[in-house]
Amino acid sequence: QVTEQYLGYIAVMEQLRIELAAEYLLMAALLAEIKSRLLLPRPQDDDGEEEDPRAELVRRLKEYERIKQAALALDALPRLGRDLFPVVLTADMPPRPQSLPRVTLDQLAEAFRQVLLRAEQYQSHAVARETLSVRERMGRLLELLKGNGLLAFEVLFDPGEGRAGLVVTFLALLELCKEGMVEVIQREPMAPIQVKIR
Repeated sequence: QVTEQYLGYIAVMEQLRIELAAEYLLMAALLAEIKSRLLLPRPQDDDGEEEDPRAELVRRLKEYERIKQAALALDALPRLGRDLFPVVLTADMPPRPQSLPRVTLDQLAEAFRQVLLRAEQYQSHAVARETLSVRERMGRLLELLKGNGLLAFEVLFDPGEGRAGLVVTFLALLELCKEGMVEVIQREPMAPIQVKIR
């Protein structure tokens, strides 16, 4: 009777066009097997007892019950994404500054010596220029750097100003470095020296 009811249930599911799981068909086959074995004479085991074909079904039902209880116990546990939610902190961390090789005073002096050598080769007309103080030249350098960002060391010097003008510019640059207003950098050893505003 149980088998017939179960098969009837499967037939109803088929009429409703519900897709059957493999477990339902397996259970129907097991019930049909038990029913057919009950109709046949039962073989006796070594102890002389008849083997009950329903024992396998009982064993499977008990195993199913254990699995069901374990699933309920697992479902009762807090679950990430359902009961617990991970906290993600997105602090805006400033990017770590790239460590560039430090430009030494000797390197800066050598770069300035090269500027002076080029200035000596520069020929210009004798034009009177306004003499600037170191403080005024600092202001001009800052304006130049603000407009351009990163400049090559040599660009800051105008050979047409002569030796005196170049020295004033160099002193102004050293003063800006000392006050921390500009930074003298070198991308890698022996690379061109560059100047940028801080």
